[in-house]
Amino acid sequence: MAYVIKRYSNRKLYDTQESRYVTLEEIEEMIRAGREISVVDATSGEDLTSVTLTQIILENERNRRANLPSAFLHQLIKHGEAWQDFVQRTMRSSLEGFVSSQRDMERVFREWSSRSGWGPVTGTTATTTAGETKRDGSEVKRDSADAEADKLREEVSALRDRLRSLEERLQKRKADAK
Repeated sequence: MAYVIKRYSNRKLYDTQESRYVTLEEIEEMIRAGREISVVDATSGEDLTSVTLTQIILENERNRRANLPSAFLHQLIKHGEAWQDFVQRTMRSSLEGFVSSQRDMERVFREWSSRSGWGPVTGTTATTTAGETKRDGSEVKRDSADAEADKLREEVSALRDRLRSLEERLQKRKADAK
């Protein structure tokens, strides 16, 4: 559920959930903490979320001295709505791709750390009192998990050896070329 922030005509922002006035900096902190924010005009009910979020970005821009290049901002204004729509679509797509990649990397890391014996991953592996591990409803003996971890360690060791060998060959070729 989105936090509803009411904006009054005197430009004050009121958090309706916590019953207190908030600043733009506090709204920024809420968003960074993962909260969904909705800003509405207190009298008309008009959605002012985009305007307020843009204001937060502009305040950050002023404080940090030109994060967005002036030439980019000139083009954005010069070409009007078509360019702005393009930028919005592009940024949305890029952010969605970034978030998706981040989720995929977290999933891969959790799976890898679980297989390498660094401990159970929350939500996918649970240990019973008998020392057995349950994964997706089936029981797996701890010995098989240890064997799998040992196998992965051996693979890592073999890869390190192979990398060392390739580095030595590369160094030798560089020395021969001189």
